[in-house]
Amino acid sequence: MWGAAQEPEAATMEQGLEVALTDFQSAWNNMQHHTDEISSDRLLVRRGQAFNITLYFRNRGFQPGLDNIIFVAETGPLPDLSNGTRALFSLTGRHGPSPWIASLETNGASSLEVILCAPPVAAVGRYLLKVHIDSFQRSVTAYQLGEFILLFNPWCPEDSVYLDSEPQRQEYVVNDYGFIYQGNKNWIRPCPWNYGQFEETIIDICLELLDKSLNFQINPATDCALRGSPIYISRVVCAMINSNDDNGVLNGNWSENYLDGINPAEWTGSVAILKEWHATGCQPVRYGQCWVFAAIMCTVMRCLGIPTRVITNFDSGHDTDGNLIIDERYDSMGRILENKKKDSVWNFHVWNECWMARKDLPPGYGGWQLLDATPQETSNGLYYCGPASVRAIKEGEVELNYDTAFAFSMVNADCMSWLVYRGKEQKIHRDTNTVGNSISTKGIQSDERDDITENYKYIEGSPQEREVFLKALQKLKAGRSEDPHQADSQHSTPEPQSGDGLWRLHTPSLRPSDIVQVSLKFQLVDPPHMGQDISFVLLALNMSLQFKDLKVNLTAQSLLHDGSPLPPFWQDTAFITLSPEEAKTHSCRIPYSQYSRYLSTDKLIRISALGEEKSSPEKILVDKIITLAYPAIIINVLGAAVVNQPLSIQVLFSNPLSEHVEDCVLTVEGSGLFKKQQRVLIGVLKPQHRASITLETVPFKSGQRQIQANLRSNKFKDIKGYRNVYVDLRL
Repeated sequence: MWGAAQEPEAATMEQGLEVALTDFQSAWNNMQHHTDEISSDRLLVRRGQAFNITLYFRNRGFQPGLDNIIFVAETGPLPDLSNGTRALFSLTGRHGPSPWIASLETNGASSLEVILCAPPVAAVGRYLLKVHIDSFQRSVTAYQLGEFILLFNPWCPEDSVYLDSEPQRQEYVVNDYGFIYQGNKNWIRPCPWNYGQFEETIIDICLELLDKSLNFQINPATDCALRGSPIYISRVVCAMINSNDDNGVLNGNWSENYLDGINPAEWTGSVAILKEWHATGCQPVRYGQCWVFAAIMCTVMRCLGIPTRVITNFDSGHDTDGNLIIDERYDSMGRILENKKKDSVWNFHVWNECWMARKDLPPGYGGWQLLDATPQETSNGLYYCGPASVRAIKEGEVELNYDTAFAFSMVNADCMSWLVYRGKEQKIHRDTNTVGNSISTKGIQSDERDDITENYKYIEGSPQEREVFLKALQKLKAGRSEDPHQADSQHSTPEPQSGDGLWRLHTPSLRPSDIVQVSLKFQLVDPPHMGQDISFVLLALNMSLQFKDLKVNLTAQSLLHDGSPLPPFWQDTAFITLSPEEAKTHSCRIPYSQYSRYLSTDKLIRISALGEEKSSPEKILVDKIITLAYPAIIINVLGAAVVNQPLSIQVLFSNPLSEHVEDCVLTVEGSGLFKKQQRVLIGVLKPQHRASITLETVPFKSGQRQIQANLRSNKFKDIKGYRNVYVDLRL
């Protein structure tokens, strides 16, 4: 970036040194600082790493001993030396003990190349660079050289976000696409996502997001001074992704009514959302759910230079009263009831991990930190969660900052099942294994799923896992007894009505099936495809040497991914007589015509069976979550992909249903391939109809890229597809 120096702020002597032009060497510096994907015209550098600029003089060259050059770097609306948002540092190093460094590289006849370096603890953000020139100890001339942006530096060992693996830095800072895992633990599917952190204007939107935070609005000087801390930045960004306390980026919506916005399932990338937020004067975009919040957070944090990944936890606990027990209630047909206490097990929940040192915690708790931007519970009165050390979660150190207790419950709470009958509650079973399964993230420089469950918990059922659970529970109880405001509140631990008190937590209760000696299990006959009937069997096995007479109530109901039940739409009753050690099957079928009207966007159906045996009061409850699958969009790249050369992309899609669908819209995007998201109005698709379109584009970035596509209609919202493309720099 070249810049003509602004007119001097004070009069200069004739023989004084005058700056005519400044070359920020943006293209070269940005390449060295891993920011060249953002821009080659603007200077974007990382702290703790040197960068070069050249000053061109009007009347003569720089003369050491005669000329003293002092650089000034300022950030924020109220730059101040004492809080680190203003720095003065000279070429000679004589001007005070500033941690910023300037040194002479080459001294030409009328130019001067200088090496500058911001300290690895400097506040990140937009800086103004000035220079004061003192010639012959006479008058001082001041010039504004221009603006630059300073970012976190995971390549710098002294930076608190330093990551010592280059493949991990490439994946968690540089990679601009990925997968967010959805579905259920038995059917995990990757949802392609365009993070686009290096797209044009995204860095400016990220800095605008910091300036719109409540912290900046209340005290901008303090906020800017604290921006050198990734702990602080991560909490600010986490609160700003949702809009519960401020004009954050996204409105959350779990109501199934999205008429005044976009269904969360339709999004395929962060760029369109962030650009809409900026274009509307920072009005929250409608709508998001957990994976969208986490994806936006990933984009912002990677853009700022903090290594970040997106994590999916299957069967994720939401424990609202802090007793590490998720209470679920069922009626006499085995249907899950709406929970008044709002405890729930989310089918999957998505959050972030950010990599940083934690000098505020005891040694050993740095590294990956959980951050959850989905507005679930408040932290210090605001809707954000974290950073919570992943190691602290695994070890049950729930008292450590921030929000570690809530994070622990998401992966390791116990689940208590209650039967509600005639106003009374009967405990069916306490399950220690339900919550926290198949914790997943995208593999490093791979499209494979990486299972990281062992980072969060010891093996389910192992002595260490129960020990950690008990330790966490005791720390929570101790914390509550010390707080008089919480002692009598809703956070007190309820005693289960069965009398199975806290002292028996280390011994999971016997399953009713163990007592009755009858096992029930669901099994799908065919893979569950959208538009087709669902066929399954109930397997009943008598494990005893006595005859068993069973009555089994079967139901089906749709679920939202946060565990909220929708009204049941199918039920059946089976009477099964079993001889000693006999197994029998009961066949079931739910027609598409019956379930289609009741299906949520999440395409989740919960089938359940509540069995009772004549001679026993025990009830046996089994269930199975079914995720209905769509046929994926197929994307073909026609020919070689080369920067600045036309490229044809074929997109094949189909209507999987046996009925007309209307209002079909295809969206296609991909960082480095399309300047903006492409929207193609398809209109009506006939039953089972296959169609294809060809799009033309001109790739503008080289390297590994990804195309993401989504097809929506009045009957479905999220038929997805993706294709990886390698773009060559030249033919």
